[in-house]
Amino acid sequence: MANPNQEIKYTKIFINNQFVDAVSGKTFPTVNPSTGKKLADIAEGDKADVDLAVKAAKAAFERSSTWRQMDASARGLLLWKLSSLMERDANTLVSLESLDNGKPFPNAMYDVQGSIKTLRYYAGLADKVGGDTMPSDGPHFSYTRKEPVGVVGQIIPWNYPLAMLSWKWGPALAAGCTIVMKPAEQTPLTALYMAALSKEAGFPDGVINMVPGYGPTAGGAISAHPDIRKVAFTGSVEVGKIIMAAAATSNLKKVSLELGGKSPLVICEDANVEEAAKIAYMAVFENQGQCCIAATRTFVHESIYDQFVQKASELAKARKVGNPFTTGTVHGPQIDDTQYKKILGYIEVGQKEGAKLVTGGKAVGTEGYFIEPTIFANVTDEMTIAKEEIFGPVQSIIKYRTLDEAIERANNTSFGLAAGIVTNDINKALTFSHAVEAGSVWVNTYLAVVNQAPFGGYKQSGIGRELGKDSLEGYLETKSVTVRLPSKV
Repeated sequence: MANPNQEIKYTKIFINNQFVDAVSGKTFPTVNPSTGKKLADIAEGDKADVDLAVKAAKAAFERSSTWRQMDASARGLLLWKLSSLMERDANTLVSLESLDNGKPFPNAMYDVQGSIKTLRYYAGLADKVGGDTMPSDGPHFSYTRKEPVGVVGQIIPWNYPLAMLSWKWGPALAAGCTIVMKPAEQTPLTALYMAALSKEAGFPDGVINMVPGYGPTAGGAISAHPDIRKVAFTGSVEVGKIIMAAAATSNLKKVSLELGGKSPLVICEDANVEEAAKIAYMAVFENQGQCCIAATRTFVHESIYDQFVQKASELAKARKVGNPFTTGTVHGPQIDDTQYKKILGYIEVGQKEGAKLVTGGKAVGTEGYFIEPTIFANVTDEMTIAKEEIFGPVQSIIKYRTLDEAIERANNTSFGLAAGIVTNDINKALTFSHAVEAGSVWVNTYLAVVNQAPFGGYKQSGIGRELGKDSLEGYLETKSVTVRLPSKV
């Protein structure tokens, strides 16, 4: 059951299986976006704390350590145990997520259940990571080993706190790495709770470390640390570039980046307008629009454009905005005052540049960071709202004539995270899917992210892949071994 008065037990840094104060003694507030009021004071980690966390993680990765000597199947069992503890404490995790992030309770429960499934997927992969043997010229036998990279730094965002933690913990732990993670400063509560569960599950000291803090200090220290061998980040393009530069100038650590998007969803003339409008509605307004794959560029064929705009408007107007713990709420607050003002600013710019405001566009209430689901029609490609990532509940509906034209315009962006098409014509579906420059493409659906399929972006939407078997590669090194055999008789 939802609990808006959920007790907050864990507010300190987690290093070597112990909760400790920051070396500096500093704290920072985490705020409830539904009210704008402080939930708790969190220990503020910085370089000194990251150094201690890396030291613990490095010790846990020593060749003779408990973690390194553990069977791969045993690592899988630990991941499964952790997922079972999440299942036991699901209501607590959901309540913390709703308080700290503003997700409506059903959405937060969906994220928790999805995170459990992610950890179980990687629990099953832990003892299936192996190399190859290959024929070699001469009297040689060659084979490859897949070995863990070592200490990895992971920096996660605020929009899907628990899901992003599971996406990064799962492959790193299955591969045998040790972790220093920084949760987003806006949403540290579920990450700290998960740190406590990891100890209860039986992960050895130093395998998992959690350092809450700010990006330039704690995040910067992780990105530049000489003993961290890989950094994984989900967030903005701007910060991704900073992290990549720090990785290059420190020790050339591996980097995986899952960054922003301005994803296109193409509605073809043969689509059922009502069904297409529902798909587009979810593609934009899920998680209050705070979704990197949100289909904020909705391309609609000119023959059904007006009809589609009408249906989209009806859906947006009916969307219930309010307290995430109130039954029936499907749309909570934006994450904080900064994001709230940024989104309202984009809405103002959209109107000034000539887009037609169909519905929404205003703040809701006097407490918290609520914004109406907003739809613009008559949007053109050069408008700011059609080019820049808003990261809020704003749908831009754009008119097109031919599929080739839609593909060209869809690809005319520096992003390439996701894309979708709604059509009853298999040829159109395949033509679009093969031509669009995006890491994930959905046909007659959207947001269908599954653990088994890799997730990531083209162009400035990122480097590397999350989920699926592909994500393991970022946490592994490939070693080639060649052995001289006795001469042939």
